[in-house]
Amino acid sequence: MNRNIFIIAFLSIILSSGSFAGEPTKAENFTLPDYNGVKHSLTDYKNAKVVVIMFIATQCPVSNAYNTRMVSLDNDYKSKNMVFIGINSNKQESVEEIKQHATDNGFEFTILKDDKNIIADKFVATVTPEIYVVNSSLDILYHGRIDDSRRESDAASQDLRNALDEILAGKHVSVSETKAFGCTIKRVE
Repeated sequence: MNRNIFIIAFLSIILSSGSFAGEPTKAENFTLPDYNGVKHSLTDYKNAKVVVIMFIATQCPVSNAYNTRMVSLDNDYKSKNMVFIGINSNKQESVEEIKQHATDNGFEFTILKDDKNIIADKFVATVTPEIYVVNSSLDILYHGRIDDSRRESDAASQDLRNALDEILAGKHVSVSETKAFGCTIKRVE
């Protein structure tokens, strides 16, 4: 009987860790163009403390509800050697639309176009906004949401900010996985 409890407990731990879920624990280097056609690789930022990869959209109302929070996070952490990168993987959102959206919303962080959603597939990203925090060894330190509410005034848990503050303090990220929510990434067939 005790052996069965041990096996069930062990399998619960393995399944809850995402080991069988297909979610990566390490990022692969990639190269994508920004909306001006300049190519960027993840390893271009190896001297950063972390790179915050944000899968974002121009047409998603949930992603757009986070625009000012993304600008605020970038402003608060870029001086602390943390780099923010937006990735647009939606098939129907053009480079011109992405560029205009960035201008209209005051995005100063780099935004890349994942034309065939190859990078979204590698990260197993499914919604916008969805966040991955990656260190210089390409380990994924945090994956999930920016915070827990589409409405900024209702947000009670600052998940991304908490993770970044723990990283800055040299601590292990205590909540490394949260449930991202938003519009599904519109993939190519």
